[in-house]
Amino acid sequence: MASFFKKKTVDDVIKEQNRELRGTQRAISRDRAALEKQEKQLELEIKKMAKIGNKEACRVLAKQLVQLRKQKTRTFATMQAVNKKVDPQKTLQTMQNFQKENMKMEMTEEMINDTLDDIFDGSDDEEESQDIVNQVLDEIGIEISGKMAKAPSAARSLPSASTSKATISDEEIERQLKALGVD
Repeated sequence: MASFFKKKTVDDVIKEQNRELRGTQRAISRDRAALEKQEKQLELEIKKMAKIGNKEACRVLAKQLVQLRKQKTRTFATMQAVNKKVDPQKTLQTMQNFQKENMKMEMTEEMINDTLDDIFDGSDDEEESQDIVNQVLDEIGIEISGKMAKAPSAARSLPSASTSKATISDEEIERQLKALGVD
């Protein structure tokens, strides 16, 4: 069962492809042998029909023989073209490059996921720090929620510096912090 979940290595892929190639070669060899067998049978039939003097049957069988030989020639030509184009060394090199790039991609993906996890974990820290700030401000008697409702928003026009008045000055906040023993 564990072999189903294991990643294939380059060697495993090469073995699999070699197995497929050998199977294909056997199938081609069987097809070639069958074509040669049909060719010999047609030749024998042509000779047999020629002995009895049936020229029409000879002509039909001869056409079949010509078509069979053309098919055989096309098969060989196709196989030669494929063999010229398929270079096992280049295929191996391509597979190794693919595996290397795939590993790089996996490492990059893992780094991105770690970074995103850190970022999202950091947002929890921000919430905790905001809770602590709110607790400290509550202890010194500053209520942010009531003042935030009166604060200008981006949708409203901002008041000028001369019209805005703070109800608690910076000195008052510092005095309250000293009274609590926070420096």
